[in-house]
Amino acid sequence: MKAVVYKGKNSVAVEEVPDPRIEAPSDAIVRITTAAICGSDLHMYEDRSSAQPGTVFGHENMGIVEEVGPDVRGVKKGDRVVLPFNVACGFCFNCSRGFTNACLTANPEGTTAGYGYAGMGPYRGGQAEYLRAPFADFNCLKLPGREGDELEDDFVLLADIFPTAWHATEQAHVHEGDSVAVFGAGPVGLLSAYSSLLKGASEVYVVDRAPERLEKAKSIGATPVDFTNGDPVQQIRDLRKRNTRQMEALRPSEHKMSGVMCGIDAVGYQAHSEDNPDREDPMQTVRNLARIVNPTGHAGLIGVYFPKDPGGVDQSARKGYYEFPLGDFWDKGIGIEMGQAPVKQYNVFLRDMIIHGRAKPSFIISHRMPLSKAPDAYSHFVWRGVGQGKDFTKVVLKPSLDKAA
Repeated sequence: MKAVVYKGKNSVAVEEVPDPRIEAPSDAIVRITTAAICGSDLHMYEDRSSAQPGTVFGHENMGIVEEVGPDVRGVKKGDRVVLPFNVACGFCFNCSRGFTNACLTANPEGTTAGYGYAGMGPYRGGQAEYLRAPFADFNCLKLPGREGDELEDDFVLLADIFPTAWHATEQAHVHEGDSVAVFGAGPVGLLSAYSSLLKGASEVYVVDRAPERLEKAKSIGATPVDFTNGDPVQQIRDLRKRNTRQMEALRPSEHKMSGVMCGIDAVGYQAHSEDNPDREDPMQTVRNLARIVNPTGHAGLIGVYFPKDPGGVDQSARKGYYEFPLGDFWDKGIGIEMGQAPVKQYNVFLRDMIIHGRAKPSFIISHRMPLSKAPDAYSHFVWRGVGQGKDFTKVVLKPSLDKAA
């Protein structure tokens, strides 16, 4: 079959690789109809992870079941399914408590497993024509409809970024009426803002520098904040102060709460310095959260932070060590949560929100491309919304488009 194969720094190719096969009685083979490129794939693409050449990328996958092992009971050939990026057994201590992001069974070398990702086990990715799905009864989420229908591009986002964004709002304790600041207007950042609004947040600010992405934030009812126009924390405070009704509702001492109650880092360790956007500053977003989140508020760090970063800005960063403003967080009593999303905690009800028209996450998708065009897609998406990738917000790959051509 054809698959997207990592060749080295800033290079992927679509190559022939062996077809997947049933390796365990609980496996299924899925024919991929749509696979998305994730922002976290870029960490590997840019050689900022332990990914080795030859890795088949792709952890956002959906398709049609082609074959099942003898122990599979819940899905059958012909079923339409989407696969959580977490590969999980469903029965270990962590899975049984809902933490499928920390399965103890699926990855012999760690406590998290996933498709086509560095350090997450032996599973090939699904930016390919076919994919082996381990523990199929547990991992396959059944979908209604037909291949290529009007919900295809919504459903594929259930593999990762819609549940991941929802999890970010859980980490940040977003509830109805809350004020929220989201740093990063990539796919997860935009969907974190969207999820906050679905939950009933009263005000949501999205910080980035990419005009197209900030415009998408505005289109869903969030307030865009361009950090190239000045300190984003001060911009958010000024915007809040301009809301005279909000200010009139405060008692004199409550003006100390000039920030937001919930902050989300949807950027991670490759954050850019606001003073010099061409330079990385891994803790830029975290420092901003420490400043903008109000006392007793909450911060969710859904952006990726690796324990090892070959391209880190200094020796400490290359080891995953950063200068963290712990004193500021502690002094304000800000709760902090972080880590990967346990997709299965959310994907069923998010699927049903899509089915019933309450959610349409595919608004973030900018490009639908054949699998064969993956190298071109990566070369633009890596610009993260500026320069040669200014209109690349989210890319989905469709093997069937190659056949149609």
